[in-house]
Amino acid sequence: MTTLPGAAPIPSFSDNPVLRVPPAAPAEAAAYFGASLAFHADVSDVAAALAAGGDPGFVVLDSRSARSWDQGHVPGAVHLPTARIVGEAERLLDPAVPVITYCWGPGCDGGTRAALALARLGYQVKEMLGGIEYWIREGFETETSRGRERRDADPLTAPAGSADCGC
Repeated sequence: MTTLPGAAPIPSFSDNPVLRVPPAAPAEAAAYFGASLAFHADVSDVAAALAAGGDPGFVVLDSRSARSWDQGHVPGAVHLPTARIVGEAERLLDPAVPVITYCWGPGCDGGTRAALALARLGYQVKEMLGGIEYWIREGFETETSRGRERRDADPLTAPAGSADCGC
């Protein structure tokens, strides 16, 4: 700690790397995290809503290429690559129904670009965190050009033997 005469101690840059920048005030944190949830949907939550049957109240949109789509996609998703959203969204999507976008995974911002394009067109939209990668890693079924497939859940992303992570 560094202390200036007559001042409160100032943490030095080497003290605690986690708290080098102090946490936001609770009201600021609540606003930030609340906003984050308004923009993002969790893979498990999307899967649970789709599995519940009936109308989930949203449509899932895969923004990847046709080749990627054939490799595996969320069952029931609409296929609309990002580059075609402006020209085709109106034909494929109901503007009154929220859209959940996804692309490959956390290392890809294709789902974000698709969400931006849709928002600019006036759609309510969220991005599915983790994309198809985490959909598959959490053990949810995909549709492929060969039919439906399911892989075992990765224990690093989902609890073994349970569809509910408890969060």
